[in-house]
Amino acid sequence: MSSENKEEILANFQSITGIDDVGEAFSHLEETNWDLMAAIQRVIPQDDEIQPPLLTEAEPMVPFSYHASTSTTALNNFSSESSTSSTCPRWFKNTRNHSKNNTAADSAFVPVSSNSADDDLIDLASDMDLDASMSSTSSTTTKQILFNIHFDQKIFDIRLPSTATIEQLKKKVNDATGIPICRQAIRGWPPAKLREAQIPTTKLSNLNLSPENELILIDLTEEGYMDFENDEITGRLDKMFKLTIVQQPEGNRHELTFPGRTTVQEVKTNVYYVTDIPVRHQEWTGWPQSCDNDSTLAQSGIQLTHNFILQNGSSKIRFNTNSATVTSTLPPRTANVMGLDTDSSTDEFEDASDFNNCEEFFTDPPPVQSASRHLISNNTDNETTGSLEFLDNYKQRFGEPHPIFFSGSLEDALKEACHKPARERKLLAIYLHHGESILTNVFCDRLMKHESILQTFAENFIVYGWDLTHESNKHLLLSSVTGCISNTASLTVRNISIDKLPSILIIGKSRLSGRTSCEVLSVIHGNVGLDDLMSRLLESVEMYNEHLQVEIAEEDARALRDQVKAEQDMAYQQTLQADIAKEEAKQQKEAAIAAERKRLASERAEEEARRESIRLVAKQSLPQEPAETEKNISKIRVRKPTGEFLERRFYTNNTLEDLLNFVASHGFLIEDYKLISSWPRRDLTSVNATQTLQHLKLYPQETVILEER
Repeated sequence: MSSENKEEILANFQSITGIDDVGEAFSHLEETNWDLMAAIQRVIPQDDEIQPPLLTEAEPMVPFSYHASTSTTALNNFSSESSTSSTCPRWFKNTRNHSKNNTAADSAFVPVSSNSADDDLIDLASDMDLDASMSSTSSTTTKQILFNIHFDQKIFDIRLPSTATIEQLKKKVNDATGIPICRQAIRGWPPAKLREAQIPTTKLSNLNLSPENELILIDLTEEGYMDFENDEITGRLDKMFKLTIVQQPEGNRHELTFPGRTTVQEVKTNVYYVTDIPVRHQEWTGWPQSCDNDSTLAQSGIQLTHNFILQNGSSKIRFNTNSATVTSTLPPRTANVMGLDTDSSTDEFEDASDFNNCEEFFTDPPPVQSASRHLISNNTDNETTGSLEFLDNYKQRFGEPHPIFFSGSLEDALKEACHKPARERKLLAIYLHHGESILTNVFCDRLMKHESILQTFAENFIVYGWDLTHESNKHLLLSSVTGCISNTASLTVRNISIDKLPSILIIGKSRLSGRTSCEVLSVIHGNVGLDDLMSRLLESVEMYNEHLQVEIAEEDARALRDQVKAEQDMAYQQTLQADIAKEEAKQQKEAAIAAERKRLASERAEEEARRESIRLVAKQSLPQEPAETEKNISKIRVRKPTGEFLERRFYTNNTLEDLLNFVASHGFLIEDYKLISSWPRRDLTSVNATQTLQHLKLYPQETVILEER
């Protein structure tokens, strides 16, 4: 199977099952050999449970009852809750002993028929023992799960079939320990299934349990809670409430999800964005009588899944200043919001003189000007410009504080977050905004302003914001995600429906198949509470940090190897430089010696040339040697330092200079040698050279000696 087909199957599987974790979805598909239907059936059990009918005008309502067609499981759940002790929350009490003449203002949470047959069915369901249903279930399956419940220094063994639900387990725990269901807090579930374990209808087979499991039971009243009802409200603040609103008379059906911290007024304001019915014109059926606009959903007493009827009760007010009569057709609930007493008689109202001069009170207030629903203009073709516009509009619409959004392109944000050394790396959180989503206001006004969320973003994430309201901007982001991250990440963004926006895509750099790339680590949808959002962010950070520790260790080892190599290279370079310097010094010395030799040779050559020149001049200056037979001649013998003799004849009238020139002509320059006469001994080179040989008595023959000076 090609990678493109797998990516398409993965995207479809995530879209159908709602599993945001890519790794979990991938594992389910791998185990079913990429059979989409088999994987879906593996995750979503194919039960034939009958859902409660939609709310209609024709059916009156009874508080916390179910229609006769409601499934047995739902009846059992209801009966187990209604049979708990007096410490249970007030919205679980007195549900059957109600008046059957209640008005619409006292309407219930789920529409039912109010005849006695239904009441009898509910009473019958309340008295049913869960063991009967579980025994029939266990007969069809062989897989049994054992729970060792640790409570009050005791261990209670409870065995249930894998098809049993959390609600049935808690009923068994109630039977064994006496702790009411509404006071039970069970710890020890698999970490990946904590959220599913909090849903009463979750089957045990979906929790990845072992054949034997150790669980800890905590009695909430023993954990320091003074008022259990207040504690129950606190526990509901971060739960998600799914409201089904049927708009009459059109019959339009809206399914909206809000955290328990949302007030009734905020619900009505958000419904205005969906239905275009101003809050002052909204006529509701389904709110408990005791709640008001300032009540939160957690305090209101409604269930986590609740149905309403909504009508457009447009105000029709007639005011006559002359007769001081006022006629109002405001619906009761709207009148209460405006502060009018609907129980007052017409006469009392007409006699209220304070209203005669207050025409503004009966005039419709100016229509609510809805803020711009988009944060980036349509057809934006530049990511940097779009991100700057997003930041400006986000601050203008939602105010301070807010996350520090990165200004620039997605590629730049990815580089800043993921393409850094492991110690400096962060996660990239892509905040996906949509102006048409009902979750936007609550998510941005509450969750994205919380101090702990902002601190977590600042310390561990680079936050990049983008608005998907306009299709053109959505396509621009999808193209960028495909190019910068992966096609799978683009499919993930494409498959997020509007009712789950805003969402946060958490991108991290990880190693897959021996290569490092960026991928989607988690997707957090807007229908989460504060604690859930914080836990999801921290889980992503913790998981990513564990992965980074491996890369940090590898980088440290690589850095150590590089340091050792650098030190070795430095030592080699130093040795090489020393060798080069030594060689250069040697060459310089040799060059100096050669230059000195050359100089000396040159000097010697010059000296030899000079001496040769002197010798030649001396030789040319010699007089002609007389013949041996001539008279008046002197025969001079010169003994050289080597003991050899030079011999020549001179005329007696020749001068001493002629004798010295004779010696010099043979290379014995007078500047180097002395010419010594034997008797009397005297240095002839120190005598006046113009004297004749006869005068110096160097005839008829004489032997002189050459000595070095």
